Amino acid sequence: MHTKFMLSFDDRRKLPSLLLIDDDLVSREVTATVLTLNGYSVHTAADGPEALDMLADKGVVPDAILMDAQMPGLSGVELIAQLRTRTKARIIAISGSDPQEGVGAAADGFLQKPFGVEAIEKLLGVSEKPPASGAPSRLVPKEPVISPETLAQFRAMMPESAVREIYVAVVTDLNQRAQALEAAIAKGRSDEVRRIGHAIKGGCGMAGALQAARLGAMFEEDSGESESNQLDNRMALLSDLRAATRNLERILEGDLSV
Repeated sequence: MHTKFMLSFDDRRKLPSLLLIDDDLVSREVTATVLTLNGYSVHTAADGPEALDMLADKGVVPDAILMDAQMPGLSGVELIAQLRTRTKARIIAISGSDPQEGVGAAADGFLQKPFGVEAIEKLLGVSEKPPASGAPSRLVPKEPVISPETLAQFRAMMPESAVREIYVAVVTDLNQRAQALEAAIAKGRSDEVRRIGHAIKGGCGMAGALQAARLGAMFEEDSGESESNQLDNRMALLSDLRAATRNLERILEGDLSV
């Protein structure tokens, strides 16, 4: 049984991790959200220097970089050259107009805004998505990532730095739980899947992390389906959990101004 689970698990496409550099807040957040909901791990930077710092710290090791070609300050060919000294990632220039002279040649590809996930995947050579499993995303588009009421209560009791630490801890825990879930799903350990789901539901519920708490509750329920359907549903739910975690990370990157 484990062999069957492992083969199905490993056959799923491997998505590249991305670093998105864009000085326009709306464009950056919309693009990051769409990519996250499609299963990508996305880090964001508001300008060239911030991106270079992220790469220098080794905390972000992307497979590909989506870089706005026209930003104030360090941008264009100069930014591409500096990125090359810090990463082996493919660099894709993005812009609402034709790229500046030299940018197209310096980058590994170009996308004109607005663009969809399909355009990125074609440029990066991402394999086709696996056949639909009948397990749609459980993320609700307008569902609050963090409960405004819980956040207000925390802010009334403690300084903003302490509130931030709570959600940093939640994100760290969710990333660890996701890895544990991945292993439990691969081994077909229903009891472990339910146990981890229960822990996510409880911890995130206390912190007011609504999306993640609801997904944790769904792992805890873990209905007894046929083996193949169960794997598909658990994998889809795990992808949703990672997207919810990334939504929390983006709120932290925006200084928690919910």
